[in-house]
Amino acid sequence: MMGSLEYFLHSFLKGGSAMVTFIASILLLIVGYIVYAKVVERIFGINDQQETPAYTKNDGFDFMPMSWWKASLIQLLNIAGLGPIFGAVLGALYGPVAFIWIVIGSIFAGAVHDYFSGMLSLRHKGAQYPELVGKYLGKPVKTVINLLSIALMVLVAAAFTAGPAQLMAEVTPLGFFTSIIIIFAYFLVATVLPVNKVIGKVYPIFGAVLIFMAVSIGIGIFFFDQSIPNLTLSNLHPQELPVWPMLMVTISCGAISGFHSTQSPILARTLKKESEGRKVFFGAMIAEGIIALIWAAAGMTFFGSTGALQAALDAGGPAGVVNEISSTTLGTFGGVLAVLGVIILPITTGDTALRSSRMMLVDAVRPLLSKELNGKWVPILFAIPVAIPAFLLTQMDYSFLWRYVGWSNQVVATVMLWTGAMYLLKNHKFHWICSVPALFMTAVVSSYIFYAPEGFGLAYSTSMIIGAVIWTAVALWFVRQLFKQKQTINEEVVAKKAG
Repeated sequence: MMGSLEYFLHSFLKGGSAMVTFIASILLLIVGYIVYAKVVERIFGINDQQETPAYTKNDGFDFMPMSWWKASLIQLLNIAGLGPIFGAVLGALYGPVAFIWIVIGSIFAGAVHDYFSGMLSLRHKGAQYPELVGKYLGKPVKTVINLLSIALMVLVAAAFTAGPAQLMAEVTPLGFFTSIIIIFAYFLVATVLPVNKVIGKVYPIFGAVLIFMAVSIGIGIFFFDQSIPNLTLSNLHPQELPVWPMLMVTISCGAISGFHSTQSPILARTLKKESEGRKVFFGAMIAEGIIALIWAAAGMTFFGSTGALQAALDAGGPAGVVNEISSTTLGTFGGVLAVLGVIILPITTGDTALRSSRMMLVDAVRPLLSKELNGKWVPILFAIPVAIPAFLLTQMDYSFLWRYVGWSNQVVATVMLWTGAMYLLKNHKFHWICSVPALFMTAVVSSYIFYAPEGFGLAYSTSMIIGAVIWTAVALWFVRQLFKQKQTINEEVVAKKAG
């Protein structure tokens, strides 16, 4: 491998428009943060004079002030883990059209979703995602979402435990079951400790590792023997699965993920002022989008074709692909980094998933608890009932777990976007920044579950028709909300004139 400027220029020119597309995609994400994040922030309407829950509810456990840069790294690690790596590698099977989804999804859906899930939590005293849903979409929806969110957290914890445990069993003398036990012992300890003990001190370092891995691979892409394939809207997937709606669920964490709405309240309880939300919530999602772009490009480029990438995935799964790309690109150091990343990053995500599910469970039953149980023993008591099913699920097939994480994840994201839309609508603000991506994601999840192999497995045309019917029903519901809101405004105007 030549390390010279001439080789770099040769590789860049060989990539042609495709390399330009890749670089342009990264630049668009950065511009999206600089410009659109401020638009979203202005529409939401921040107030730095308002005291945040980190101060008003400081309990030395979940609520406490933390510097924004540390919160940003923790948020990135919490929402990312291996999601933008594994999901992007799988999404690379669809070809460069994945770049389009990552860019558009990250800026206009994912980052908006993350910002509103964090800022609404901050505005409502650090409330968890189901509480926010109940306030703006009603108690029946809250009940369903409470169950779905906790189930999603348990699935994520199980999926992000089974993967690293398998790798630990391969590269160490430990067996799979022993690795599971060790990981869950850590989970229980980290879940019940104050947020500043493990998460606040160690996770920013792991967040930096995640960024370093992506930057290293991003630079290495320019020196691959193959160039990034040309941008095309044709379907390149070896299994001939359609881009719509499969790509939008395959690449979730790199574009939009409902899991993030369960993580954002953890950091919302630590912000010192509202203006930090743009950097912590919107910024972390854009950073995750850049990471996803890099790994999608690496997956498309390294193996030379989608068929070869599919063969590599069949042989070693996403972890094997990441390990091969890292080891070849960065040598021994890259191999060590990949192993550490594939083991540590999902474990940290599993940890915060259980922490979130514990917090949701506590919030749901707290009114029923006696004063004796409302103290320091609550985190320990409620960590157990969410950890046990997660532990049992790790004994199931990893790929099975991951398939069901995908769809439930995007349903949660869709509901969060509708929650944001209703918040804006009720406060007479520009709701389209949430309602448009909410309508888009409604179409995705409504059609996906009927067509996907892990869903009903119906014919594509049938699935699209059913999805269209569901989408129409949801759209009509929202139109009704718009008319009701307009009527309320008119009544307020009449009352004001009469007064």
